[in-house]
Amino acid sequence: MSAKVLCQPVSGRKDQKAFLDLEKRLYQDDPNWVPPLWSERVKLVGFKHHPFYDDAEGQTFLVRRGDRVVGRVLAVVNHAHNRYHDEKRGFFGFFECEDDEEAAIVLLNTAAEWLKERGMTAVRGPAHPSLNYEVGLLVDGFDTPPTFLIPYNHEYYERLITAAGFEKTQDLYSYEASIDILETLDPKLMFVIEESTRRFNVKCRPIASNNFNADVRVFLDIYNQSLQQTWGYVPMSEQEVVEQSKGLKNLLLPRLTSIAEIEGKPVGAGFGLLDYNPLIKQIGGKLFPFGWLKLLLGRKKLTRLRLVSANVLPEYQKWGLGLVTLYKILPEAIDFGIQMGEFSWVLESNQLSRGTIERGGATRSKTHRLYDRSLTNDADQASS
Repeated sequence: MSAKVLCQPVSGRKDQKAFLDLEKRLYQDDPNWVPPLWSERVKLVGFKHHPFYDDAEGQTFLVRRGDRVVGRVLAVVNHAHNRYHDEKRGFFGFFECEDDEEAAIVLLNTAAEWLKERGMTAVRGPAHPSLNYEVGLLVDGFDTPPTFLIPYNHEYYERLITAAGFEKTQDLYSYEASIDILETLDPKLMFVIEESTRRFNVKCRPIASNNFNADVRVFLDIYNQSLQQTWGYVPMSEQEVVEQSKGLKNLLLPRLTSIAEIEGKPVGAGFGLLDYNPLIKQIGGKLFPFGWLKLLLGRKKLTRLRLVSANVLPEYQKWGLGLVTLYKILPEAIDFGIQMGEFSWVLESNQLSRGTIERGGATRSKTHRLYDRSLTNDADQASS
């Protein structure tokens, strides 16, 4: 490793291609890696328009050792986050690097300096590019592939990130359970489901196929309202909601969704998202020209479901309506042929959700971690 290390901003299509290709090269021999949907990746890193960047600034960087690209990262100033939390916090994401500690430190220090120049006093990550998308560094659970939209990375990345002065701030857990969990459900949880349904006369229905766009908007509106007090949360903008709606329309099966209503008013929403990763791996992450068709035709054989969310309006969150919402999805999942379900992700600090999931019989399968680093004191920065 005698060649000089140099970190520079991504500039031009050649650098953009190098940024994307590094990921393919680093994982080409890893059987658990699943490529991203490349058409989405180019937008989320800022190479094509994504509404997230209507209220955020981003800069991608490449670090080279000599002529060889050995690492990459995205630095982000998320103005929406800083207004919502009254902070001056930057973020980093899409970090990939060879096992080269010197290069990783130079890379992350360069991103930190870019954020500091824009007035940021701290940096958090990995976030790809925010907590409303993919988030966290995998630190436990490397023995199995990730489920759809859950990050995966090399085990040594934690050592590289901590070497650059970052410290843990929060863990995010994934839980898995056999889908026949209904047969062994804790009687106390069953009582909560039945009592909540009776007390509020809750009616649950799937997203309506003939009103799909409006119902997806209902879900995303509930999502925005329900998470207002959640650690690190920032509401999605109107434009992000529209973008997410378009993506979900092609991936969601209405029968694996549930909208809870009280007197006709939607108060909770949950959905299960098929684990498309085995199919995405087959198509190499390329949706065009025929990738979409293979996803749609192949999903009938998928046996794993990611239970992404059960969001409830704040005034109903203490009454078990999240359980009611998910409970209505399980019989449909069994009928579809689902064998395993994954609850992901769940904040380490969310004791209520963790306790409920664990009492329901699910076991923790993966841990992702978020890291913080101060930018207010040069002594906090790792030396390069």
